[in-house]
Amino acid sequence: MSVKQNIDIQRLPKHIAIIMDGNGRWAKQKGKIRTFGHQHGVAAVKDTVESCAELGIKVLTLYAFSTENWKRPQFEINALMQLLVQSISKETPTLMENNIRLITIGDTESLPSGVSKKLKKVISDTANNTRMTLVLALSYSSRWEITRAMKLIGEKIKKGELDPAKIDEKTIDNHLCTAGLPDPELLIRTSGENRISNYLLWQIAYAELYFTSKLWPDFRREDLYEALIDYQSRERRFGLTSEQLSPDHA
Repeated sequence: MSVKQNIDIQRLPKHIAIIMDGNGRWAKQKGKIRTFGHQHGVAAVKDTVESCAELGIKVLTLYAFSTENWKRPQFEINALMQLLVQSISKETPTLMENNIRLITIGDTESLPSGVSKKLKKVISDTANNTRMTLVLALSYSSRWEITRAMKLIGEKIKKGELDPAKIDEKTIDNHLCTAGLPDPELLIRTSGENRISNYLLWQIAYAELYFTSKLWPDFRREDLYEALIDYQSRERRFGLTSEQLSPDHA
């Protein structure tokens, strides 16, 4: 019996964010090079995207490539970029069939021109899809994003378009890469590492964090279901007390 039956469909998070970690270690365990792990991680991506769409999750954000990843060996970067293009090309029909919109966040201008061109094409082709939004965080880091937001806000102040006294949380929200998207309510990280790694730091202020020892290439829909059941077992108080959340609280 699938654990899916234990999920309350009425209490799903609107937005799930995932740190897909463990590809390199998975490959090493099998005596292979790191790129072998990245190749097999694609199956986990496909399974997770399809599962989220089937459940009714509205936004899924995947940490695909961080700004720090540019420091990795060049052959691994090249392999990752090639894999990205191949995967996008192969899965575009599936995105269309499942009514899934693709967007990206991050410093995508730093991506190779071939990758950037392919991404823009798929983003354009899927722009009117409404079932779910799949967000790829590419050449992304939260500190880069927040720094960029501060520069944009500073430029508006300099031009007289924005009063510094009127800056609030919404102002910052609107200048982040995720403007217009709901904040993640559930953050999943695979591989047993218990850290955030510079990912959506502003947006996950009230997210539930779920860490699993599963390496990303082994992550499947049953693992996603387990994370959702754990999420639904928690009391989300947003600074309030349990008593205040009670329907009987006056």
